Amino acid sequence: MRSRFFPPVFKGRLHDARTATSIGRWLGPAFAVCFVTGLISHYMQHPPGWLANDLPSRPAWGYRFSQGLHVASGIAAVPLLLAKLWTVYPRLFEWPPVRSVRHGLERLSVALLVAAAVFEVATGLLNTAQWYPWPFSFVPVHYAVAWLVAGSLALHIAVKAPDIRDHWSRRSPGTLALPAEEGADRRSLLAAVAAAAGAVTLTTVGQSFTPLKDLVLLAPRHPDHGPQGLPVNRTAAAAGVGLIHDERYRLTVDGPRPCTLTLDELRTLPQHEAELPIACVEGWSKSAHWTGVRVTDLLERAGAPAHARVRVVSLQTRGGYRVSELGHEHARDPLTLLALRLNGEELTPDHGYPVRLIAPNRPGALQTKWVGRLEVLS
Repeated sequence: MRSRFFPPVFKGRLHDARTATSIGRWLGPAFAVCFVTGLISHYMQHPPGWLANDLPSRPAWGYRFSQGLHVASGIAAVPLLLAKLWTVYPRLFEWPPVRSVRHGLERLSVALLVAAAVFEVATGLLNTAQWYPWPFSFVPVHYAVAWLVAGSLALHIAVKAPDIRDHWSRRSPGTLALPAEEGADRRSLLAAVAAAAGAVTLTTVGQSFTPLKDLVLLAPRHPDHGPQGLPVNRTAAAAGVGLIHDERYRLTVDGPRPCTLTLDELRTLPQHEAELPIACVEGWSKSAHWTGVRVTDLLERAGAPAHARVRVVSLQTRGGYRVSELGHEHARDPLTLLALRLNGEELTPDHGYPVRLIAPNRPGALQTKWVGRLEVLS
């Protein structure tokens, strides 16, 4: 005897197009903000060749703002995405599963969107905690899947445009056709979802928006916790940097007129001060007071051309971002320093003693620590 499939019956209300559209009106902008700011972050960290020499150095707080917004919008999307999936999951049990070619393509696009969206939110959230329980490199895969989310979301909106239009507002035809008694329950559900999104945002955004730092309960980092009141991602031990003796340290500036400077010579050069943030891709950031030698002064000393790029090489022996590059705008910005002091104190080893780079509008991963060499590039 041939068995027959009986799909489950869902008696709960609100698994409807109006609820899905209402949540989608919040989730869509959250994804859009996360996608755009993610692109900014990616191109600031890994600029293509045509852009590498022209990344802007101002506003000084630019990367801090965009990356803080990226992480905040991604975290806010977590409860929104869960609510959206709860609203539509009964459709997984529709029978027959494919009714036509168009319906099959629609379901395939939705499956791609859901899988990519869950992947992006989950991996992004784990990245804020610097936990990588997967065998692939996070940055290129996260970047590639972001384009899958953007494309499948655009396709989904195009396919579902009639349903979205019919349920966009309380006065839309589709909404008016729904049972009126469900309105109060729907408003309660939406209020709860909004409260959840607001709560996770409020208890995490203080890691970058420091006026709210006292409310940081769920964020993996507090902006005040770390040596000299500033968090550290990679310690000197993790980077393989041993004890650096003052008398043995040398900074090499390789240019048309190469020069080598001892630490004492660096200290006797004109010292400049700047208030600049460290802004990390994981979402935390904090401004600090830095004192050191302007990179542009060192480039002038080495005879570097005005539009030259600069390669900054660290003394670290392991870990990523040992080498970074400064485009000409960053290299010649008077706020770009080889810092010797942090908040009035000599740098600690974990903050890059004896010399570290600090530049405006730049990802924290590229604020190279333990600098041993500057190379002028054409």
